[in-house]
Amino acid sequence: MSATISDLLDPAGAARCVLWRDPPSGLSAVLVIDDLSLGPAAGGIRTRAYPDAAAMISEAAALARAMTRKCALAGLDAGGAKAVVLDHPGLDRPAAFRALGRRVAELGGLFRTAGDLGTTPADLAAMAETCPYVHTDDRGLADAVARGVIACVRACARARGRGLGGLRVAVQGCGAIGSAVARALAAEGAFLLIADVDPRRAHDLAEATGSHVHDPKDILLAPVDVLVPCAVGGVVTAEVAAAMSAWALCGAANNVLAAPDVAEALRSRGVLHVPDVVASAGAVIEGIGRSVMQLADREPLIAALGTTAGELLAESVATGRTTEALAGRRAAARIAAAQRP
Repeated sequence: MSATISDLLDPAGAARCVLWRDPPSGLSAVLVIDDLSLGPAAGGIRTRAYPDAAAMISEAAALARAMTRKCALAGLDAGGAKAVVLDHPGLDRPAAFRALGRRVAELGGLFRTAGDLGTTPADLAAMAETCPYVHTDDRGLADAVARGVIACVRACARARGRGLGGLRVAVQGCGAIGSAVARALAAEGAFLLIADVDPRRAHDLAEATGSHVHDPKDILLAPVDVLVPCAVGGVVTAEVAAAMSAWALCGAANNVLAAPDVAEALRSRGVLHVPDVVASAGAVIEGIGRSVMQLADREPLIAALGTTAGELLAESVATGRTTEALAGRRAAARIAAAQRP
């Protein structure tokens, strides 16, 4: 029996799903809004090929739930959402993203968005022609993510009595976020191994940062202190968790762990794990902090990610619970408090 929309949304707990089509441009998109308890929903737009609508909805629901936790843990007045666009040969991207902008604008600010994996600055610029609720400063958001990652990596290093200088770090992915993270780490004196499926992109970033290019096939197992995945999610599997050399995991990609039980595998090996809902929150802090919360200075919230990371790491050691579970409990408590009459 085929899955229903309820079947697809229930595992992530989401309650709102919007499907959009625009046949002239080839647009097929889905928006999942996970929670609005703290404010309007925030989340990026992912563009990629999917085998079917069920896969689109399932990924959007999981990413939307992560965004809810991310916003709650970052102290933002926002809930979580995610939009995904089906990439296919017949997609007229400029027309499709203008059409998507019109659909998002109809929601009147209920959904605030920016770029994500597979969505280009040109896509966002086209969308901004018809929608005032899209953040197009790709570089600014990536730099904000990098500052948050640095704060969290510093928390990991501090837990081991180390500083960032001389720390060996593997950065997987050299896109906008991975590049910003690598530049920030290099500026702090870290020794970097970087990898990307595009050899030219990895080479160019290595030259710019004085880093060393590593084979992308085994970057997750590289002999380093800290592993920072900045590409697709689900890369840290149970097998990777069992074999990785790094003593800390601090990813900027969304949903880095392939399955929930990987968090326990990391904890049992003594690997310090900063959940990506904390480490990667810089972009949503920058976007929501500016557009919804009207904060002139978002840096205190970004810096606070390091404090949160340190608290989660210490609490994990004290309680024997994973940082993933502890982060989820914190987020749920803030949302529950907002829902009380």
